Amino acid sequence: MQDDGMGKHIGILTSGGDCPGLNAAIRGVGKAGIRAFDMQFLGFLNGFRGLAQDRTMKLESDMLSGILTDGGTILGTSRDKPHKITVGDKTKNMTDAIIDTYERHHLDALVCLGGGGTQKNALRLKEAGLKVVTLPKTIDKDVGKTDITFGFDTALGIATEAIDRVHSTATSHSRVLVVEIMGHRAGWLALESGLAGGADVVLIPEIPYQTEKVADAIRERSKAGKHFSIVAVAEGAMTVDQSNRIEELLEQKAAAMSKEEKSAVSAELSAFHEEHVSHTQKLTSDLEEITGCESRLTILGHIQRGGTPSPYDRVLATRLGTACAQFLNDGGDGYMMAVRGEEIVPVPLEEVAGVKNLVDPNGHTVRSAKLVGTCFGD
Repeated sequence: MQDDGMGKHIGILTSGGDCPGLNAAIRGVGKAGIRAFDMQFLGFLNGFRGLAQDRTMKLESDMLSGILTDGGTILGTSRDKPHKITVGDKTKNMTDAIIDTYERHHLDALVCLGGGGTQKNALRLKEAGLKVVTLPKTIDKDVGKTDITFGFDTALGIATEAIDRVHSTATSHSRVLVVEIMGHRAGWLALESGLAGGADVVLIPEIPYQTEKVADAIRERSKAGKHFSIVAVAEGAMTVDQSNRIEELLEQKAAAMSKEEKSAVSAELSAFHEEHVSHTQKLTSDLEEITGCESRLTILGHIQRGGTPSPYDRVLATRLGTACAQFLNDGGDGYMMAVRGEEIVPVPLEEVAGVKNLVDPNGHTVRSAKLVGTCFGD
């Protein structure tokens, strides 16, 4: 039976990294819920920590006006994990505090806007007895079971424009320009911006590369009279040796029998990741040494995550938000609102949590890039 939604009290929060479209999604959920279904909304500040600490902002229609085009999130955000953090006198974990807050405000459901980590945290809250619905956001496009996430299109446009802009310097100075693009585990942003911006080399986490093969591609361009190259690199890209090493360490950690063994392997993993942070600097230096071409590095960093959302992301976030309000009105909970083709469909959190949407090394986008001569270093 359909629930008429009258008088429903809905909590809403944003979690994980900020990205364009969060405010548009908040507006979509809130305006549709208030105008069409007579819901009331209570925003929680700074993610799950704000929910645990009962830090609130009442979301009324007037407050939701004018935020469609704003970047960031009016609610603030954080990367806190409810099951790992204590609050107050440290005798109560965050999950217990969240349940108390949820019950104190007589919430009928909680809406969580976030990426992969948020989906896992939302599932834990569902298993603790809360009614939860999520929306998928991340510039990495790595949330599973959805075709797209809001925030990706804006970041893609920014990264593509950056690649477009470094072309002039690369050609003017006959340089190799290496552009580091966000994406720890998923290479969508580097892949698609590299393809859109005409990068000559694209390096992504899903395809381990060999520096010598990248250098060969640059040298071949020089021989053909093209004395510049653009290399788009995801921050999580690895050489073949690095990829093999990380796999070896993960296998050792999984096989470790004692706490001491696990701790030792974890320390090695931490050291590996700490060293890997500067891998694009080393790559740039290595390419200059091997090819003899002057090479420079540009790290886009948080520029990709900020600013006004693109029209596409505004529309997508609004569609997801309004679909969420309708779903809540119908009494739904325990799902993520996902994009499947032209439709917005609910997917159980159990099917989403822990599932990554990664680039298929044999997929059509990689094939297209290779067919136009893009080198992946493999």
